[in-house]
Amino acid sequence: MKRTLKAELLNLPNMLTLGRVAAIPFVMLLIWRGEAIHCVMAAWVYAAATLTDFFDGWLARRWGLVTVMGKFLDPLADKLLVMAMLFMLVYLHRLPAWIAVVILSREMVINGLRSIASSEGLVIPAGRGGKIKTALQMLGVLCLLLHYTYPVYFYGLWRVEVDFAFVGLWILMLSVIFSLTSAVEYFRLFFHALDARERAA
Repeated sequence: MKRTLKAELLNLPNMLTLGRVAAIPFVMLLIWRGEAIHCVMAAWVYAAATLTDFFDGWLARRWGLVTVMGKFLDPLADKLLVMAMLFMLVYLHRLPAWIAVVILSREMVINGLRSIASSEGLVIPAGRGGKIKTALQMLGVLCLLLHYTYPVYFYGLWRVEVDFAFVGLWILMLSVIFSLTSAVEYFRLFFHALDARERAA
């Protein structure tokens, strides 16, 4: 059993997932230092960490390395990364606390509902709104990590000064809308699945 658990932990997809967790203190330390160069470095580390969220699952499926440990670690790493970033951004006054509270409360409620659905033998597919919500959260956090105003070049011709703190805040506010609507949709699908099972019984 120990050998199996060790083998699961040391396969490449799970190592990438653990790398996502390991990146958290580095990103927090960099943005805590606060200078523009540190914020850019924090954004790069965060971007690399979020990319592992795609590659670990893709590699696990492609190489037949889907494991129980991986199914546990992957969503846990995602939640830890998001929670840590939101906590630090609120602490640094880059993000209103209410946005973080709404986002984290939604995740806790839906995770609880998923656990109930699983115990009832119900499979509730992830909706499109939830995927959009996740993408917006990742992009919004990335912009808030950058924080300052930087020049952005389009096709090497147009230079635009972008206030990433402003952009990131509005992206996260948009993600709140998708968080709430996707949560309502998940509840709807949950109760629909319950009704369908009762009618079939």
